[in-house]
Amino acid sequence: MNPHVLKLCEAVRVAGGRAMLVGGWVRDRLLGKESKDFDLEVYGLDPAKLRALLEQFGQVNTVGEHFSVYKLVPSIRETEASEQNRNDERVEIDVSLPRRESKSGQGHRGFVIEGDPFMTFEEAARRRDFTINAILFDPLTGQTVDPYDGQRDLSNRVLRVVAADTFVEDSLRVLRAVQLAARFEMTIDPETASLCRSIELSDLPSERIWGEVEKVLTMSNHPSIGLAAARDLGVLRRLFPELARLEEQDAGCASGNRFAHTAAALDEAASLVNDLTKPKRIAVMMATLCHDLYPSGSSNSEDQESATRAAVSILDRLGLYGLNGYDVRSQALSLVRRNRIPMEYFEHRDAITDGDFRRLSQHVEIDLLYRVSKACEKNLSGDSTAASDWFIARARSLGVEHGPPAPLLLGRHLLEAGFSPGPEMGNLLRYVYEMQLDGKITTQTEALAAARQIG
Repeated sequence: MNPHVLKLCEAVRVAGGRAMLVGGWVRDRLLGKESKDFDLEVYGLDPAKLRALLEQFGQVNTVGEHFSVYKLVPSIRETEASEQNRNDERVEIDVSLPRRESKSGQGHRGFVIEGDPFMTFEEAARRRDFTINAILFDPLTGQTVDPYDGQRDLSNRVLRVVAADTFVEDSLRVLRAVQLAARFEMTIDPETASLCRSIELSDLPSERIWGEVEKVLTMSNHPSIGLAAARDLGVLRRLFPELARLEEQDAGCASGNRFAHTAAALDEAASLVNDLTKPKRIAVMMATLCHDLYPSGSSNSEDQESATRAAVSILDRLGLYGLNGYDVRSQALSLVRRNRIPMEYFEHRDAITDGDFRRLSQHVEIDLLYRVSKACEKNLSGDSTAASDWFIARARSLGVEHGPPAPLLLGRHLLEAGFSPGPEMGNLLRYVYEMQLDGKITTQTEALAAARQIG
């Protein structure tokens, strides 16, 4: 248990209250998973007293003063600094009073929320979405409080609502059902599924939709479970009709329709991206999700453009562009547009040149394209990945799996050699670079000689 959490809980106890861990940390603990999401619900202390207590422990940021939700970043004493440096991140504790929520308007934000430190555990837990998230844990005594049998549902891997009347008031909970089913490989209780189908989703903004979709794609070993749940709950039909239509189209492989193929490919992709940065993982997973979105009967080039247009529509709905300075959107679309190239190169490998690979690397990160291709090929070819494996081996031998070769000849080299600046210099550099891509020149000396010959 985190020492900051324990100290805070003890301080609450001394002040006459009781602090209980709730939500994801408790759920993850019961699953034997480590979690750094500390959500404390404090009973028995009024908001002013709680705020004053928290300020003794560190920086307090108010999330909702009117219903008393705070983010606490504990101060780190010098004796704790070395340990904190090893962890390489600050601890953040979400602290709140038990609270009531009542519907006051349209949408997932249309609520009046009121903190009440004297609610019972059962009353406070009733506002939670699913029983697996309605379990409380006392870090000081080790007591688990489970008023809605969440432990039983967690053990049986069943996702069940706590209270139907409050569940239907928040449309985001439908998407939470999808991502929780995927992350923890759970089945959705039939009554819960029926409730989800009855909830309107048109009020959800793109950033909230993406927040849940991202968890399916990056936090689950089998995102296919989330895709199937989204289909069964009507999420695809209402938010992503492009994906819903995949079930109507033959995949040309043992998996049957394209929906089944896409689901299987997503699971393969999830196993291939663990070593990537988060933005690149997302690019690969989004491209795998969208790679087969083209109408039946179209030609190869039409397929690629149709799939790309459909991917644009989905990315627009998700509001997905860049992440941490990386252009996720452009890379994902480039991967969709070129997802068949590894197979095509392999089929015509005797005619494919080094220049073809070098030029391809100017438009897409080949290492990512390989992962998308491998995920799809394994499902289409009965576990064989010969084409993808050949493709990445060839790219690696040329050193272009992560990007194109740097130009041997730059403008400053031409200026130093006595060339006059102007538009023609750019044309000359491009021509020489094309020669480099074809392997006709391999050194700067050869590049300069070629430039003199041309110029």
